[in-house]
Amino acid sequence: MIIDFFRVTIFEPLYNGLIFLISVVPFADVGIAVITLTILVKLLLFPLSIKMVKTQLAVRELEPELKKIKEKYKDDQPEQARKTMSLYKERGVNPFTGILLLIIQLPIIFSLYFVFFRGGFPDVRMDILYSFVKVPETVNMMFLGILDVGGKSMFLAVLTGATQFYQMRLSLPPMKPRGSGPQTLKEDLARSFNIQMRYIMPLVIAGVAYVFSAAVALYWTTSNLFAIGQEIYVRKRIKNKK
Repeated sequence: MIIDFFRVTIFEPLYNGLIFLISVVPFADVGIAVITLTILVKLLLFPLSIKMVKTQLAVRELEPELKKIKEKYKDDQPEQARKTMSLYKERGVNPFTGILLLIIQLPIIFSLYFVFFRGGFPDVRMDILYSFVKVPETVNMMFLGILDVGGKSMFLAVLTGATQFYQMRLSLPPMKPRGSGPQTLKEDLARSFNIQMRYIMPLVIAGVAYVFSAAVALYWTTSNLFAIGQEIYVRKRIKNKK
């Protein structure tokens, strides 16, 4: 039942949307269609993405107050958690916005993988094609005539990792220097998480982008570039308001 829901609500709409774009983009270029589809998806998620960036910036501004709460209630974890959530509520900050965006995007990424893994490209699957979607005369798998998006691409995989690294560098708070004194378990875990998100995650994503296909790597790279531009735009807008 879950698989059927996934197929009907995400996989088939993405497949049909991609086929439609292939029929209208120049040279029926699948790579151009993937980039166009990515931009459309990002524009659809744009309001939530903007909210996520604003939340990240708001959480950074709250760091001094959060630090005071941690120090004051370091021996009372339940009260510390309650005071922290109370502060978030008071300032209108939802720290779980980023997780929600990730949950929404992951099915899209996996669906795009299945679109190419089981989509039968360059052939068109008529059994899942909507009646109002035009069948393209040709399906050009060579992106700009030089890159087969149906295969693997080390170049795009590295580009995916590089753009992911820069995007994480922008969105994550800067790592605090390790103090000379003893570190608490929570501080060690926070620092470890920051390091993994900043350095390990881009490597993992680059590996996944290579294993899946060049089309998925192209989607991920375009998505990262959009997120970088979005982050810079929101920061500049907030700075101008202040």
